[in-house]
Amino acid sequence: MLDENTIKIVKSTAPVLQEHSQEIGERFYELLFTRVPDLYNMFNQTNQKRGIQQGALAYGVYLAGANIDNLEAIETMVRRVTEKHRALGVQAEQYPIVGETLLVAVKDVLGDAATDEVIEAWEKAYQSIADIFIAIEDKLYQQTEQKSGGWIGNRSFYVDQKVKESEVITSFYLKPEDGKSIPAYKPGQYLTIQAEIKGEKYLHMRHYSLSDAPNKEYYRISVKREDSQNGAPAGIVSNYLHNEVAAGDTLPIRAPAGDFTYTTEEQPIVLLSGGVGITPMMSMLNTLVETHPDREVTFIHATPNSKVHAMREHVEKLAKAYKNITTFVCYSEPTEQDRFENRYDKEGYIDLDWLKTVLSDNQKDFYFCGPLPFLKSINDALKGWGVPKEQRTYELFSPISTIEEA
Repeated sequence: MLDENTIKIVKSTAPVLQEHSQEIGERFYELLFTRVPDLYNMFNQTNQKRGIQQGALAYGVYLAGANIDNLEAIETMVRRVTEKHRALGVQAEQYPIVGETLLVAVKDVLGDAATDEVIEAWEKAYQSIADIFIAIEDKLYQQTEQKSGGWIGNRSFYVDQKVKESEVITSFYLKPEDGKSIPAYKPGQYLTIQAEIKGEKYLHMRHYSLSDAPNKEYYRISVKREDSQNGAPAGIVSNYLHNEVAAGDTLPIRAPAGDFTYTTEEQPIVLLSGGVGITPMMSMLNTLVETHPDREVTFIHATPNSKVHAMREHVEKLAKAYKNITTFVCYSEPTEQDRFENRYDKEGYIDLDWLKTVLSDNQKDFYFCGPLPFLKSINDALKGWGVPKEQRTYELFSPISTIEEA
């Protein structure tokens, strides 16, 4: 238990950490990788180059500090981060060096404002939060290992099939090299791949959403090739998978993880996706038709045009086969052929006015995934329609933990 004075100091100084979150994050990783260079193997180096990871780390610390006396308020963030930690293999013994380095970074950035009293209070707060994370992650490791077919650490899978879904998205069907069973997962969860790429000094670990229903003899991930654009570096692992990995090749895989999944209630469900955000939605849709064939499902996908629209034919086939499924497509940059063949339901972006024309009401569970601008737009639209927070669930393909953080 933290004493009242410690809580008071942490809460009063949390906004200062928020104000300087990017600087603190940059200094933290600079120090951490100097002290423990092997941790490069655990972090997304593309996100490091883009500056995303740095701000996310310090913002997460700010959130924990601001809610140090009511950590239930950040339960979603804690659940999301601990799932990622389990998937990456974070260990309890790594927390002390991270905490020590973080406090040095805070001191370096804030200077005299980071008094001994402030640093001592944050040290106590960090240890308290770390204890919670360690306890949760320990349970996750146990649960993962105890599942039928479950494992901890890496397990070798071979690429049984490699299927091109669009000009930028390719699916990989993965089967265990040892031929033994694999655990089921919750639709919406992800796999973690550890890639050893020629010419790269460190290993690369990435999370990719599972894009099919569970309880099969394989795992399927559908990966978008991230090209360099607007000054941002190309995705190292996505290009490696697209350009170098072939059927028959093996990959080290971590067991499924993630907190993004739907409830089993019978309330109508709306699945909204943008771009490659369609991948966890496909897992949900394929599972729903198998397990809840009477539940009302509305599947809405937004993407530039048919060239980059993955799995369209499969979704259309399901909609024809199951009366409970309704689908809509939005193209922001339709081709002339798209217009000629009337391949979409809306040109432009999804907005509230249009949603109101295709949905009977807002008494539904909404799940959405896609680029950050897409998530913010959908979340704002649903809030504007009066959809309560507990009926708005989203997945972020990013180190940040909440939309509000960005």
